[in-house]
Amino acid sequence: MVKLVALLTSLAVSLTAIANPSQLPITPYKATFNILHKGDPVGKGYRELTLLDDGRIEYSYYTDLKWMIFSQKRKETSYVKLHNYQLELNEYTFERSGTGKDKTYRWQFFPNQNKALNLVKKTEFDIDFSEGLQDKLSYHLQQRLSFLEQPEQSSFNYDVITTSGKIKNYRYEYVGVEELMLPYGLIKALKYKREVADKERVTYAWFAPELDYLMVRLYQIKDGVDQFEAQLDKLDLKQ
Repeated sequence: MVKLVALLTSLAVSLTAIANPSQLPITPYKATFNILHKGDPVGKGYRELTLLDDGRIEYSYYTDLKWMIFSQKRKETSYVKLHNYQLELNEYTFERSGTGKDKTYRWQFFPNQNKALNLVKKTEFDIDFSEGLQDKLSYHLQQRLSFLEQPEQSSFNYDVITTSGKIKNYRYEYVGVEELMLPYGLIKALKYKREVADKERVTYAWFAPELDYLMVRLYQIKDGVDQFEAQLDKLDLKQ
């Protein structure tokens, strides 16, 4: 408990040294996605980026799904700091409710001390942050920032801390350029692929250069069967 209090005190002090939010190269926004399962609409997804008064970035993804007897709501939120085009983890939360077991995760990160706290279980982890570690949501924003810094990239490679505290490597490989007809409209996008061989899962992601590399489509297959698809419907910029 003493260590926990000390780390939380350190966090409060560190918030005074956050980068100027005006340096963010992405306009804050809210994007709405249609979620499909095997081609059928099953709900909506919302991805949102907000600048907080303390200089941190709040990045969230919320889904509300209903399909036959299945009903579920999920919300992930990452609180990060920006240094040039590199994100630094600060806090991550996850909540799921509906069909199945409800789940809640909350993590606090201290990159300068190489520490992470599971605030639900009140456990502390020694974590190496030296290689730009991301959480399960923030790496999506880091991808976009990496595009803006260096548009032509053959792959993305991130170490990600999971909700259990394990570190996994997420790698996306360039596939090609495609024109997509989405609810949002016709748009040209860069297609990338992530494959998890031991789980027989393949994820495809499309990023639109004309929208500052916003991810406009996500499609996942497992064991050769369609799992879900997210298609950009609306994009609202916060001026």
